[in-house]
Amino acid sequence: MKVLVFGATGMVGQGVLRECLIDPEVTSVLVVGRAGTGVRHDKLRELIHADLFDLSAIDSELSGYDSCFFCLGVSSAGMTEAQYTRVTYDLTMAAARVLARLNPGMTLIYVSGAGTDSSEKGRSMWARVKGRTENELLRLPFKAAYMFRPGFIQPKNGIRSRTRLYRGLYAVMAPFYPIWKALAPGLVTTTTQVGLAMLKVAKRGAPKGVLENRDIVLLATEGSG
Repeated sequence: MKVLVFGATGMVGQGVLRECLIDPEVTSVLVVGRAGTGVRHDKLRELIHADLFDLSAIDSELSGYDSCFFCLGVSSAGMTEAQYTRVTYDLTMAAARVLARLNPGMTLIYVSGAGTDSSEKGRSMWARVKGRTENELLRLPFKAAYMFRPGFIQPKNGIRSRTRLYRGLYAVMAPFYPIWKALAPGLVTTTTQVGLAMLKVAKRGAPKGVLENRDIVLLATEGSG
């Protein structure tokens, strides 16, 4: 399986990339982003591109892939709806339309978030924008598209968020993760589980297009004993 990863320097993207490089069924990985990951591996190739809103200069490099894991995302904190729409909806759709044209047999997996509003009409700005993005992705002519909605994600294997605020929050909240996992297992997951679940869905599909946190955990842990 040949895989494309967008957003591999983020926390979720780092986890997905790690699982792709470990998985023997993944033969090659192309990472597309504005900066390098710092990872070295025989399967891995990186394509540094400054303007992810316009992939026309590199679209010849983006065909022939079986799956795309789209992990780009930012916090909506301090943003207007227009600003958040540009970096969430506009950027994602610009890339996805190119990928759908070049790879109609591709499976796209988009990392969204718990609480996303599929109606696009709720009071939460970020949830409306994420919902609009999900809805439009599901309409594109991919072989299949899946929306992942993880809840609280615990970073594993030395993975860290690039955002200082998030790093601080994770450091404070990490000791409570076992408690949350015991009390509300459907609301928490890990970078490892998200990566494993994405790979399973890319390989064999899923019965529905939108996968909530509980679905992600179940996919990651089924068959693990």
